[in-house]
Amino acid sequence: MKITEVRVIVTCPTRNYVVVKILTDEPGLYGVGDATLNGRELAVATALKEHIAPLLIGRDPDRIEDIWQMLFRGPYWRGGPVQMTALAGIDIALWDIKGKRAGMPVYSLLGGKTRDGVLAYTHAGGSDFNEVEDDVRRKIAAGFKVVRCQVAIPGNAGTYGTGGGAEAASATWREQPGNSHSGRSAWGDGGPMPMVETWEPAPYLRTIPRLFAHLRDQLGDEIELFHDVHERLTPIQAARLAKELEPYHLFFLEDCLRPEHKESFRLIRNHSTTPLAMGELFHSRWDCVPLLTEQLIDFIRCDLGHIGGITEAQKIAHIAETFYVQTAWHGPGDIGPAMHAANVHLDFATANFGIQEMVSFPAQVHEVLPGAPTFERGYLQVSDKPGLGTDVNEEAAAKYPYERAYLPMTRRADGSMMDW
Repeated sequence: MKITEVRVIVTCPTRNYVVVKILTDEPGLYGVGDATLNGRELAVATALKEHIAPLLIGRDPDRIEDIWQMLFRGPYWRGGPVQMTALAGIDIALWDIKGKRAGMPVYSLLGGKTRDGVLAYTHAGGSDFNEVEDDVRRKIAAGFKVVRCQVAIPGNAGTYGTGGGAEAASATWREQPGNSHSGRSAWGDGGPMPMVETWEPAPYLRTIPRLFAHLRDQLGDEIELFHDVHERLTPIQAARLAKELEPYHLFFLEDCLRPEHKESFRLIRNHSTTPLAMGELFHSRWDCVPLLTEQLIDFIRCDLGHIGGITEAQKIAHIAETFYVQTAWHGPGDIGPAMHAANVHLDFATANFGIQEMVSFPAQVHEVLPGAPTFERGYLQVSDKPGLGTDVNEEAAAKYPYERAYLPMTRRADGSMMDW
């Protein structure tokens, strides 16, 4: 069996996706992967078309590990979000082929199911505590047992997560009437411009503990709640927040430091027992190792789409298991159904699985990219079809051409740049 073609499909059924379709010389046998990097989709698509696809023609798609090593180590210039996302798209498509050829779902090839359903969480937000509470109640009624909670911060225009999180913010730049910092239009001379939020740490640090005090008072202790900092705090600020949130028993506190500050998790650990999750911006297992081996976090939440796919993620999960760290793979709306399916297949086969972020796709996405995981009573399921159970409708994809879009940016009140 040989790879005969690698198709790279860029489509925008409500938001941009980069899809990889690997064809083989066995009639009808192909695999579909996802290589979406939010805001940099064309960079990944170009890397795939111009640099990676030519290397794969004529190779045996069954040799997933060897192909992974070749694409990671062979170019000399390794790593980074663009290359690792491209590699992930190839990896996911190859696992899809392997499952189809074997006549088995991918989770069976990864060791088989370790659970009957994959615990999932969703996002709740609002402009004030009562709106967040109402949104959490809606999510509970929909069947969720774990909910991430964000609230607008007084004086912080466009607070992260209050309108549905990263996927909503990145998908709605067209609707922004202006830039929240300077008043500049969201459309510049060269086309669309990123939405800009305003953020200050002092009101944020005052508000978040009060939010969870309100939610616990109104909702009780049975529902699991947590919060995403989105890498915006200094180490001492993060330690303070984690300590002040202890009475509210969060499921975890997510991404409270920048990915460059791994050593600073020691400071937080020394001051708080609030469980910690980290890894959304990591690109390889080596980013994870210090946090895992020193037990500085409780959940590793890499994005399979940005660390090289299932092949790398399973290695990370095995390292984490040794140190009692659970998985919580990133899974927002800015990666496609094939990657979400890969998440859930790996979740089923992972003994130290913790929880899975999920998203509901709109009808246009299901038209173009059918086969996404399904949700019922708090848990995710995937198809038992051979492979990942997902596909791409190339004719439908052609109806939704690429539209330039950016992730939001953040500035402090004085105009200086801040991490989004």
